[in-house]
Amino acid sequence: MAEIQNLASEVEVRRAKINTLREMGEIPYKAKFERTATIAEAREMVGKRVKVAGRVVFKRVMGKFGFIQIRDINAKIQVSVGRNELDEEAYDFYKKMIDIADFVGVEGEVYLTQTGEVTVKAEKVTLLSKTLRPLPEKFHGLTDTETKYRQRYLDLVVNEDARKVFLTRSKIVSFIRRYLEDHGFLDVETPIIQTSVSGASAKPFYTHHNALDLDCNLRIATETWLKQCIAGGFDRVYELGKDFRNEGMDPSHLQEFTQIEWYASYWDFEDNMKFFKTLCVDLLKNVLGTTKVNYQGQEIEFDGEWAKINYVEKMREILGFDFLDEQDVDAFKKKVVERGLFGFTELEECKTIRTLVDYIYKRKIRAGIVNPTIIYNYPEVLIPLARRNDNDPRIIDVFQVVAGGAELVKAYSELVDPIIQRENLEKQLAEKLAGDEETMDVDEDFLLAMEHGMPPISGLGFGIDRFVQFIFDLPNIRDAVLFPLMK
Repeated sequence: MAEIQNLASEVEVRRAKINTLREMGEIPYKAKFERTATIAEAREMVGKRVKVAGRVVFKRVMGKFGFIQIRDINAKIQVSVGRNELDEEAYDFYKKMIDIADFVGVEGEVYLTQTGEVTVKAEKVTLLSKTLRPLPEKFHGLTDTETKYRQRYLDLVVNEDARKVFLTRSKIVSFIRRYLEDHGFLDVETPIIQTSVSGASAKPFYTHHNALDLDCNLRIATETWLKQCIAGGFDRVYELGKDFRNEGMDPSHLQEFTQIEWYASYWDFEDNMKFFKTLCVDLLKNVLGTTKVNYQGQEIEFDGEWAKINYVEKMREILGFDFLDEQDVDAFKKKVVERGLFGFTELEECKTIRTLVDYIYKRKIRAGIVNPTIIYNYPEVLIPLARRNDNDPRIIDVFQVVAGGAELVKAYSELVDPIIQRENLEKQLAEKLAGDEETMDVDEDFLLAMEHGMPPISGLGFGIDRFVQFIFDLPNIRDAVLFPLMK
């Protein structure tokens, strides 16, 4: 209660200062400021005059001399303010009217203090924007964690780690775009509002288009539309944007998330495997300066050879039988329970062969992986859009990269056979009728495009939020998103 009262009092004091400024003929919210350097640039300009601007994050007045510290998203710099440089009126204004959190512009020479601190000797201090509320003094504990998500701007101002995460996230996105474009990929845009649930096995968000009187869904993936671009003649395409899946929320999943997908004509999944590994290593070198990632107390090295696990063979080893022959989900569950792998209660939510296989994989294979590992040769039942293996149609040409128990990327040789594709989507429809809400629709527009012909294709999906969470070892995926949805 005392904290709330103190805040209210502080707001009133600042509101009164704004009124005083206006009475003085001052404009408390300036239109612009002519900077000659950013703060980071000014730090490299010792001996030169600069005009810099930023938010005041520290202030100390000692009689006729004092210091403030101003910062922007990239850097901070000390400013010395004294009567030797400012006349009495200007210095009095600085002391009384400028508070922590205000935005100011500073003009003066950059010098080094006796302790070696880069400092601007202020010859003029201009109030640019007066704040009503002070910055938070403490940013710890559960309550402040929620505030951090709701008021990310405060987190960015006071938290060095948060600034580092989101500056690096921006660099990651920029690097990936440049890398793909340097390798012949074109950036395209596909619909977010769609009329068919396609591109992944997930539960969608639904909406209604009033003008067309049409029930629609938000996209769960960009896959089928990007493949239509390939059918139209684009050789290599990508899209980086938001996908939406109306599923459970946990520390590693969000309903609204950012993903990049790319598709290359004439590649198979092994081409994508090599391409992603090179991209990943180059990306880490570029944005982190190292290929080592510290994740949950373990140092994970991405350079060098990545281990490989054959999904189907590993599952056969764990289960003790050839699960690819299983047709009845209840009989499959019984075998799993008889071998002591899980109890019936644990498997209750698995309504189909696909969900049961995925459940076992995530707990018996993925969870134990630490170093970057390529998992390949997936069972056909898992991904209806992937190409079947030429030697065994029960297996699909798919790989995932897993590190620290987290799935970082999924890619495969794409299915371009329209007859098999229709069969797979009709199976998905049957699974939906059996109670599985995470299935795709029979997308007739996509099938029509396939029937007009597609070249061999390999595509890949890469979640940006999950990757940022991973490389910074963040406890919650919302720590990797600037403005996560809050209840």
